[in-house]
Amino acid sequence: MAHNHGHGDHDHDHDHEHEFDEVDIIEDEEGNEYEVVDFEFEGRLYAVLFPLDDPEESGILVRREIDDAGQEVLTDIEDEDEFERVVAFLEAAEEEGEEE
Repeated sequence: MAHNHGHGDHDHDHDHEHEFDEVDIIEDEEGNEYEVVDFEFEGRLYAVLFPLDDPEESGILVRREIDDAGQEVLTDIEDEDEFERVVAFLEAAEEEGEEE
């Protein structure tokens, strides 16, 4: 099933089958559950969040970081160049997966 990775004024379609590091389920403050697909790129950790209650909803691309208190947090990728590089990486991984 394809998912859309939304970011501002553009989206990124991506198949839901992944061969990345790890898949977890998390819940936000409002009780919404997401499938989290983690991956590393350029020495940083990223994740794509897919809503479990709405498989047609766009996936959310975020960066995983450690805050000042030592807690892991998910943050938006605000740098447009960084976001574009991560999207290009995901697209290349998707194309490589389709060829296999």
